[in-house]
Amino acid sequence: MNIDYKSVDAYIKSFPKETQSLLGKVREVILENAPKAVESIAYGMPAYKTNGKPLVYFSGFKNHIGFYATPTGHTAFSVELSNYKQGKGSVQFPLDKPIPFDLIQKIVAFRVKENELKYK
Repeated sequence: MNIDYKSVDAYIKSFPKETQSLLGKVREVILENAPKAVESIAYGMPAYKTNGKPLVYFSGFKNHIGFYATPTGHTAFSVELSNYKQGKGSVQFPLDKPIPFDLIQKIVAFRVKENELKYK
């Protein structure tokens, strides 16, 4: 899907209802834990920055939600993420299993602190 989304709302609305709900919850968890984050669309997906630097991204797919917390966010939570399919700086949360919102929350909080320390 190579659509140029104008907003995160438009991005989320492009998915089936069940997936929209899950993507909305991921967005909510990110914004609750990174209230100063700037939300945009980058690389065709929802993107968040703090201190002008990338924080996390997420994306929807037919069978999973992709979550991208840069390599450091994944390295720091490698044990918790070990049950999920991963790439460098990415993890796939299958739609047929509960999405680990508590883990997403921990990763976002970690990345917020990391960006604060690194870029202030």
